[in-house]
Amino acid sequence: MLSWPDALCERLAAGGRRVVRYDLRDSGESTTADPEAPAYTLRGLAADAAALADALGGGPAHLAGIGVGGMVAQVAVLDHPGAFSALTLVGTRAVAPGLPDDDLPGHDQATMRRLFARPMPDWSDREAVAEFAAAGAEILGDDPVAARAVAARMRDRPPGTAPPVQMANQMGMVFSKLDCEPRWRERLPGIEVPTLVVHGGRDRFFPVGNGEAIAREIPGARLLVLKEAATAIPDAAVGEVTEAMLTHG
Repeated sequence: MLSWPDALCERLAAGGRRVVRYDLRDSGESTTADPEAPAYTLRGLAADAAALADALGGGPAHLAGIGVGGMVAQVAVLDHPGAFSALTLVGTRAVAPGLPDDDLPGHDQATMRRLFARPMPDWSDREAVAEFAAAGAEILGDDPVAARAVAARMRDRPPGTAPPVQMANQMGMVFSKLDCEPRWRERLPGIEVPTLVVHGGRDRFFPVGNGEAIAREIPGARLLVLKEAATAIPDAAVGEVTEAMLTHG
């Protein structure tokens, strides 16, 4: 849930919205099972989103997802359309897992080599974990200071402090093991709620062509490209993203 900046959530709330962030399974303070063999699927996570919206009450919700959370959000709106009134997708793509479709740009390979060539930190050492996250953010083009702060907060949240749990939580490892079938990209034209697609112009993990494709394929979707952003929403863009979310649903 900490992928969503505090400042953005505060501004949305100041704009009259009830804002709820939550942890997906096997992340943050949520339940932790076996991140190497999750007993649920992407569609299960989508069902969680719909169930949470229903439990919170107040009618259909504006659902927002960033990265893998954006994949969850797409499937949630497709599978449970009555639960949601609007959709915001940030830094994500419409296919998973593995290689993208031929018309979509994949990860920048030079960046991925640098990212995964680094030695793992001591996952029991809070400062080492924070430094590892900061260095990774710098490689990706994100703000290392912000990444360090978020990683430190993440380090304190999981119910278990064992190094494997910490590593899985910090690196989102469970999602690489997740069953994401069946494909949903071909269903995107069936999304009927107002949709905002936000993407960093310098995103090297899911390059901007992925966001452009989603915006083309969802009827009436608005595309907001943050030219100086990479994978995260930078502080400088919080106001622009907030305004777009408030006016688009």
